[in-house]
Amino acid sequence: MTNTGMFFRMLLSAVFRRRSRAVMAVVASLVGAATLSCLAMICIAVPQQMNQEMRAYGANLIVTPLADSENGKSGIDDAMVEHTTEMVSAKGSEKHATYRYENVRVNAAPYVMAGVNPAQVRNLNHHWVVDGSWPSAGKVLVGRDVADAMGLKVGGSITIGYRASDNAASSGQASQSGTDGTDGTAQSGTDGTSDGQTSSGSTGAQQTQNGHVSSDIMDTSGTEFRVAGIVDTGGSEDSIIYALAGDVDKLTGSTRGVDVIEYSSGASDLTALVNSINDMTSMHVKAQQVTKITASDTRVITMLQTLFWIVSLVVLVFTLVGVGTTISSIVSQRRNEIGLRKALGASSHAIGVEFYVESAVYGLLGGLLGTVTGYGMARWLCATVFERSIGFNWWLAVVSVVFSALVAVVASIPPVHRATRIDPAVVLREE
Repeated sequence: MTNTGMFFRMLLSAVFRRRSRAVMAVVASLVGAATLSCLAMICIAVPQQMNQEMRAYGANLIVTPLADSENGKSGIDDAMVEHTTEMVSAKGSEKHATYRYENVRVNAAPYVMAGVNPAQVRNLNHHWVVDGSWPSAGKVLVGRDVADAMGLKVGGSITIGYRASDNAASSGQASQSGTDGTDGTAQSGTDGTSDGQTSSGSTGAQQTQNGHVSSDIMDTSGTEFRVAGIVDTGGSEDSIIYALAGDVDKLTGSTRGVDVIEYSSGASDLTALVNSINDMTSMHVKAQQVTKITASDTRVITMLQTLFWIVSLVVLVFTLVGVGTTISSIVSQRRNEIGLRKALGASSHAIGVEFYVESAVYGLLGGLLGTVTGYGMARWLCATVFERSIGFNWWLAVVSVVFSALVAVVASIPPVHRATRIDPAVVLREE
């Protein structure tokens, strides 16, 4: 029999003679591998799916025309919308919606009207609660605040008037929509638009003639629309009237580009995408992140990853202690055998290698069983807690098994070091 054959025969004999200790070492590795692989699978899969779900709550990127460019007056034309969308989609999946904002009057009161593509807006903002239906030809979707102020109901009518003078003062201000104004970061796709446009509309509503309110300002004439639905978001969208882009063109008597493009981008580095758009000065547009979406997304993922590292560290310590204690017990039981082998000429290196290989075998078995168990736990947790499915990650499984073997070997270093220092003379005298 060769030396290699004799080595493995001795190894198997040592394992089977002390099955209870071997089972304890395997279980210690199994628990550690199951916990770590379960957490790792969840922390890899869940944040990715969370990021996709967070994108259903609106845009994380907006693009507006520069105020000092021609786009600031005429909006972003279709060709530029298509070009910008191509840049965003090149960095990952995307959904987008375009908005054209105009100051209008309802019963002489100033409001903001947005010309939209309902399919785009609906696909981008899954969190919008719409009572009724989305806008269609001759029908509008009004915000909850507008409906409450005007006493509007679904199926009712609303007369909307447009005056060019109301929008003259706000020409080009739409490019500043969604901007916080202090840090240059967008807070939402429509917050700034609503405030800025309503403010300018109010300015127009205060025009006077000879110290009295202009009769033109008090004119309540306009185009009659049906109320298709009422939208309730709890945000600035509730103070806006939404209509088809074509209906806004007819109401204003002019066709121009959009004021805001909202994107829900799946780009891994959103900041780099924003910079790449802003660096293209010939586009005459400005891109900004929407902080209320990106910050929430980042905060939740960071908390989940922090929890993973804390639990992983605790589990790793317990695994090291469990495997190390088991190997120490095995060394103590085989103390006489080690002394006899050293008396017969076995080197400390050979004895150490045998124990390291034995520990690695325990780690591999525990890692293999633990990885399978961890995947089962991860699937169950994802289905019951996160309500989502998870696939098997082969790359992570291999890493988990190899890591379990390495942890077992590291845990066995102190007891193996003690085994190699056993004095055969002392042991045999005691025997």
